[in-house]
Amino acid sequence: MSIKSKTFPGLVAAGLILAFVIAAISALLLQSPDLNLAFIWQDPYYRHVTAFSFYQSFLSTILSIGLAIPIAHSLSRRAFFGKKLLLDLFATTLVLPVLVGVFGLLSIYGNSGIIAQLLAMVDQKLPFSIYGLNGILLAHLFFNVPFATRLLLQSLQSIPVEHHKLSIHLGISHWNKFKLVEWPCLRQQLPHVCGLVFMLCFTSFATVMALGGGPKSTTIELAIYQAIKFDFDLQSGALLALWQMLLCGCIAIIIQRFSRPIPVGSGAVNYRFPLFNDSKFNRCWDAGWIAIALILVIPPLISIIINGINSKFIDVLTGAFFWDALKNSLIVAIFAASIALIAGLFILITSRSWRLLGLNFRADKLELIATIILVTPGLVISTGLFLLLRNITDIFSMAIVIVIAVNALMALPYVIKTLAQPMLHIAQQYDQLCASLGMVGFSRFYQVEWRAIRQPIVHAFSISFVLSMGDLSAIALFGSQDFRTLPLYLFQLLGSYQMESAAVVSLFLLVISVVIFMLVAKITINKQLINKGGRQK
Repeated sequence: MSIKSKTFPGLVAAGLILAFVIAAISALLLQSPDLNLAFIWQDPYYRHVTAFSFYQSFLSTILSIGLAIPIAHSLSRRAFFGKKLLLDLFATTLVLPVLVGVFGLLSIYGNSGIIAQLLAMVDQKLPFSIYGLNGILLAHLFFNVPFATRLLLQSLQSIPVEHHKLSIHLGISHWNKFKLVEWPCLRQQLPHVCGLVFMLCFTSFATVMALGGGPKSTTIELAIYQAIKFDFDLQSGALLALWQMLLCGCIAIIIQRFSRPIPVGSGAVNYRFPLFNDSKFNRCWDAGWIAIALILVIPPLISIIINGINSKFIDVLTGAFFWDALKNSLIVAIFAASIALIAGLFILITSRSWRLLGLNFRADKLELIATIILVTPGLVISTGLFLLLRNITDIFSMAIVIVIAVNALMALPYVIKTLAQPMLHIAQQYDQLCASLGMVGFSRFYQVEWRAIRQPIVHAFSISFVLSMGDLSAIALFGSQDFRTLPLYLFQLLGSYQMESAAVVSLFLLVISVVIFMLVAKITINKQLINKGGRQK
């Protein structure tokens, strides 16, 4: 197969992505022809919205990383019953629908939550309100501490075992070992993790929408939504969308500037023996931080399960609204995940072909196009499409197509990050062999690619599916009484204080997320067992 035939599908996919994004941005520019971003600083409300976006993101990042470092350090040193389950739950929170997590937090820390009910028994009131900055920070901790902990734990586990042996041999104290051995490894990962967490908090939409608590606690994305959906102030919405995109682009450049890849140690990683001089204080210290992680993650998830089985369970599951929302969610998730996976495979086939020819710069740029959604949030793209299509057609009649396209674009970076290295390694190992055997196209993909990287492909699809299933940002603008997904249905139930019905929908979304990841884990384990059996033979 010629290089042109290998690169053509990826170039077409990248071209369509660029056209899609440029069309949305062009609509924003046309709606704000003077592009007077100074207007944002002249308006006290928009100035406050911008400042609050940075403020809550900064606080959320500091608190999340501040908790993640000692939790990851404690988990790296301890083996206990349920540790694997805890880490699996940490992975689940990454793609857990935001409103499901929000409902779990409300059921624990809300004005009528479990803590408030316990305090009421002793004639006390809840000392804080979950709405506003408190709730936003709490929700960000729930989602981002597990995410940051897993990344930092991987960094700690990459330390060669010889370093641990030498520390024991030299009798280095607990603090000195952390300072001399573990902290340098964590420090290399911290800029990347901090940048990711900050970006996730800065572009958070559903969390602020559900827990913001009014104009005082509004971010830029929520201000965009309010300007278009409620005020129908299209010019302000377009200007804020451009402002959000500019800020996200600057943040992404800063992250790229300070992030460095983690060097892979040449030593073995094996923790079957004591890695430090243990003591009672160390055991209590680690147990305390692990307990904090359990308290942060477990109660909201358990509360979702307990509250979800209530008197409204049968009514919700037999209601037409629920099944209509479920049907729409499945359609959006299946098509968005499929489009993201196919587009990602096409782009990676092209980029790896260039990498094998030494054209790394060209390959990097192509993959950068696929992750352009990182600097143009989904709500910004949705806003641009809303402005572009409103004078051309009935945008609500095309809502499902637009929501699928935006969700596919939002899932594409996860596909790229998951499959880039496995696909490149397969090509490096088997490209010449496939060429000598005349294996091209679908035959090569099925006989070589699929068999070798089936698990990463399934993992990429499952992440895309769950993210699309639980997304609220795209449907927020285009949703209506005739077209709603489960997240929008859940938000409407929460907004109308139908908490029992909301609990049932939350439980259903949680079960979907957990089941999908259990299936992925089962596929992974089966593949490992097959490979192990093959090596033994």
